[in-house]
Order: sequence, then C-alpha cells, then structure tokens
Amino acid sequence: MTSLRTYRGRFAPSPTGPLHFGSLVTALASYLEAKSRQGLWFIRIEDLDPLREPPEATGEILHSLETHHLFPDAPVLFQSRRHEAYHSVIDYLSGIGRAYRCSCSRKQLQANHGRHPLRCRDVSSTTSTQPYAMRFALTDEECHWQDQLLGPQHQTVRAEIHDPVIMRKEGFFAYQLAVVVDDIEQGITDVVRGSDLLDMTAQQLQIYRALGATPPNWLHIPVIVNDQGQKLSKQNRAPALDNQAPVENLFAALTALNQQPPQPLLTGSAADLLKWACTHWNRGAVHLTSR
Repeated sequence: MTSLRTYRGRFAPSPTGPLHFGSLVTALASYLEAKSRQGLWFIRIEDLDPLREPPEATGEILHSLETHHLFPDAPVLFQSRRHEAYHSVIDYLSGIGRAYRCSCSRKQLQANHGRHPLRCRDVSSTTSTQPYAMRFALTDEECHWQDQLLGPQHQTVRAEIHDPVIMRKEGFFAYQLAVVVDDIEQGITDVVRGSDLLDMTAQQLQIYRALGATPPNWLHIPVIVNDQGQKLSKQNRAPALDNQAPVENLFAALTALNQQPPQPLLTGSAADLLKWACTHWNRGAVHLTSR
C-alpha cells in the first residue's frame, strides 16, 4: 500500500568543519530523493558537541549548501536550541522505565562484555553521586526492516549490552536521542544517510516506538572513501569543497551516485544541473566509488 504522506526529507550535518565532497554527495542524494517525489527538504544542524565545533563551521556549511543551490523548504533547525525538548523526552523515558542513569566507564563495560557492573538498569542504583550518562533501555529483539536501497535488513538488539547513550556524562545530548526527537518534530517521513549509520537503525526504531511515533523510511547510501579506503570525513582531513566550482562539484557528486549526467551540463549553471538531476534521479542506480 502506498503512503499518502507528503515526503519530508532532511540533511543533517555536524558542524565540525566545512562541507566536504562526501557530505555533498549525501546532501545531494537526500535533496534529489525528496524533490523527485514532490516532497519537502530540510536542513538541520547537529551542533550538540561544542568542544568539537569551530565557531565558523556552521556558517561555512550553510554557505556551501547555498552556493550549490541546495535550498531548504523551511528555516534551518539547530539542535543547540532544542535542549528543553531533549530534557523533556529524557524525563518521559525515565518515567516509563526506558531510560536510566549509567555511571559505568567504558573500561568497566568492556571488561564485562557490555554488562553493567554497577547494575545501572536497577532503579535502586540511581542514588549514586558519581557522574552519570543517561542510556536508553533497549529490549531484546530480532529486528527486521526494509532499507529503500539495500533491501531487507536484520539486526540483533540485546538489552543492556547495546543500550545507547542518550545524554553524555558531560551533559551533552547524544545523537541517538536528538536525531529521533528532531525527526519526529519535523515530521520526517524518509531519511537518506550514509551506510556508516546503518547499525544504529534498530536502536532508533525502539526509541521511536517508546515515544509512540511512526519511524521514517531509511535509505542508506554507501559512503565515499579516500585513496586509503577511509570514509571521507573531517577526522580524516577531507578537503573542504571549492565553493567557486559548484557545477563541477555537483557533476562529480552525480557521477559518484552513478546518475550518468551528460557532459554538456558542465557548461551550464548549478540550477540547470539540479533541474536535470531531479528529473532523471534514479536511486536504484546508486553505486558509490572513491573520488
């Protein structure tokens, strides 16, 4: 049965540095998937970790997206302005027994094969005065779901061992919580993201269910890698996009997505190239290669 919901997609970069080619490929894929289905496309800045975020990075990312004519259909959402919403959700999850304080260190968890030596999931252990993170309490599950590109997926979720952090000991909110809360807030129906996030999907499905929300459809695209086979990322010193060459960058991203853009598009404008790409977008052809 075909859903009658209006397609609502998004691109959600973390502002730890300027936009690079790998991020452009993901942004473009999510944009084209939305626009080819007469949907809406949003930009969300995942600025949850100020210790890793240069103050100029957000402006650089938004400028690059604008230069490449990737314009959102609503004002940009900033996670740094959503702390009250995240606190409310954690309080709710705690109240229904789906979130708990965890004072265990990584070393302790590793030594105990993921089990909590401090018995953190036991309510009686939350009286500790030690610094603590908040974790989501998973239930054991053999999770099956359908990826829009990769097909049927199966992931095993184990309670306690796989419980994700939703607020760090430093007080920063974690990706696993914020991404779900904000996708619900923005009414996101479909998510296009890199396959490096594939393993998080089953955990996120349980958070959606705990919040009584309908999860989005997911489409995971293979990540762009460098000559050493590493994912292009700011950590691996991926070079920033040249904002003076938006047409060339978009053409290269389309090529990486195996969309086979015709050469004459290189002599046109970014707007013309995107118009062609929206009309000819074929997600089934996606096959990423190194650049």
